[in-house]
Amino acid sequence: MNLFNKDERLLFSNFEFNRAPNGWCRVRVELERPTGERYVGEQQGSGSLILSLRYAAQASVAALQQAIDGRPAFELLGLKTVSAFDSTVVIVCVGVRFDGRRARLVGSYVTEEGPERAAAIAVLNATNRYLGSDLFLRS
Repeated sequence: MNLFNKDERLLFSNFEFNRAPNGWCRVRVELERPTGERYVGEQQGSGSLILSLRYAAQASVAALQQAIDGRPAFELLGLKTVSAFDSTVVIVCVGVRFDGRRARLVGSYVTEEGPERAAAIAVLNATNRYLGSDLFLRS
């Protein structure tokens, strides 16, 4: 089975975000293949809103790495929230290394259902385009 054809994209199946009164937060991202296989990424730590966004994006990267067996290698390079079109949008930059090549991928998602959830989905929006592209499939 080729995970990266148009019919086999990873699906964002579950998201959990909990913040304790002391500022400690825990994020759990679950991805699923159409065949039912599930992959979970988790991150936790304390800090500001921007750190909780980073934890969510990193949890998404961790679940993705499980699903693709670590190849190619993805890493979160940065993230930012911006105001655009009367909404707040999370934008992420994900680095990818594969067969000696490097690229930067950008994804975004509107924060209507929460900024942490948006950060996790933004990672998938960036990486799904790459994994389904001719650049990856020809490699």
